[in-house]
Amino acid sequence: MSQQVTDLYLIDASIYVFRAWFSLPDTLNAVDGTPVNAVYGYLRFLTEFLEKTRPQYVAVAFDESLTTSFRNDIYPAYKANRDLPPPQLERQFKACQDFTRALGMRGFCHQRFEADDLIATIAHQMRSQGFRNIVVSGDKDLTQVLSGGDLWWDYARNRTLDVHGVVQRFGVRSDQIRDYLALVGDAVDNIPGLPGVGPKTAVRLLRLYPDLEAVYDNLAQIPQLAIRGAGRIAENLKTHRQQVFLSRRLATVSLDAPLTVGSETLRLDAPDEGALEQLVTWMTRGAGFIERIKAVLVGH
Repeated sequence: MSQQVTDLYLIDASIYVFRAWFSLPDTLNAVDGTPVNAVYGYLRFLTEFLEKTRPQYVAVAFDESLTTSFRNDIYPAYKANRDLPPPQLERQFKACQDFTRALGMRGFCHQRFEADDLIATIAHQMRSQGFRNIVVSGDKDLTQVLSGGDLWWDYARNRTLDVHGVVQRFGVRSDQIRDYLALVGDAVDNIPGLPGVGPKTAVRLLRLYPDLEAVYDNLAQIPQLAIRGAGRIAENLKTHRQQVFLSRRLATVSLDAPLTVGSETLRLDAPDEGALEQLVTWMTRGAGFIERIKAVLVGH
């Protein structure tokens, strides 16, 4: 008899906070004048998510390491192309974390590890305890977390991928995503990649060879491959070897974030009504929305 699989939802919260910040008007203010557009949008996502999934187990990861990640030690230019959040958004991030806890969910953040690393570490630990991980994010980098029956769920587009779907969508396996990003780079995170190599060429190489090590082990064969510009690609691989492996280190999610979790840690708790009431009182402009939050909580 097969063992029943329990789902763990891992939410990449920062994506939904930023999306709300950019899409909702900054005229939504709390009683003290603080903008709450990002908080409002994040809560709209979170309550809809709770209503739709009725999760038993959930973890919510926030980014706090925009300039202090261990990746910045490796490569100071990492994410240097991004603007830092303004103070108004920083305050809203804190309010989103407070609401997450008040709604009975465990939130995670770290100065040295990004939300991706926290999600990957939790997924790794909980998989060994028999959980299926459902990663709630629009970030393709997190597809490298998937294994077995895990899912990646782009909630906003209502699109899910399993390990087979990753191959269909990107042309490489989930365990090759980091090698793929090492070759093509990532402009969003300022990861350089390999000059002259785009997605199609990276996929061709990784279908022939399982990882970067195998690509370099067979470097002498690459000029003879039926790939446009194969000789130039081989020369670039040789010239930029250090940069390629650096790019893979930057693109690889860490499984070593300093946290230990279990089923009791991540079980959805009853809401903290006192904390929730305080937050709701502060965010008076969302008063009508609060009734929906309470209605959702009754279902739990």
